[in-house]
Amino acid sequence: MAAAQGRFSDGADGVDSVEESSVPLPFRRAVEALQKARPRQGMEIEPSRPPQRLAPHAYALEAAVVEGDEDLADGRLVLLHDPAGHDAWQGTFRLVTLVRAELEPEMAADPLLPEVCWSWLTGALEARSLAYGEASGTVTRAGSYYFGGLSERRPATQIEIRASWTPREGVGGVPDTAAHLAAWCDLLCQVAGLPPAGPSDSTVVSLPQRRDPQTR
Repeated sequence: MAAAQGRFSDGADGVDSVEESSVPLPFRRAVEALQKARPRQGMEIEPSRPPQRLAPHAYALEAAVVEGDEDLADGRLVLLHDPAGHDAWQGTFRLVTLVRAELEPEMAADPLLPEVCWSWLTGALEARSLAYGEASGTVTRAGSYYFGGLSERRPATQIEIRASWTPREGVGGVPDTAAHLAAWCDLLCQVAGLPPAGPSDSTVVSLPQRRDPQTR
């Protein structure tokens, strides 16, 4: 898969836009790290239009965990940058994400499901020794049941994680965005029911899916 590319909120596109003098150097470097990152096998990542009003500069990626012709999970990751800083962020960068997956209907009855899903996000960041702060978000579970002409469809349950956090800045004021992207991919794969990409960890529990996913 080619290195991921995307769009800046000022309308510049692709790799050439990284050289635009109007884009702050720390943001350019943070985006370049995302563009060079390679996801684990079985994931598809592509650029998407970033939000225009959340920050002076933004970059966005969409991803899906694919098994055959089926998407087991999908999500969006947005990198925001405000050179002047942001009180709520406690920094100049912010990562915002949405992750979704369909589950077996009976999983919705587990009262600990939201807490477990949130721990997967923080655990993915901590597993890669990433410094971050001001994490916040929501975990939503919703069930769909079909009636009448749609009664033959199986009930469907979806989990949705919306979250944001501040990646701590490193040398030159640039956070390790490639490592944060890798942690986010770990989260997406875990929600999809895939095993960890690294050495087996018996403490990691994945959600049952509507069919048994296999690693690629």
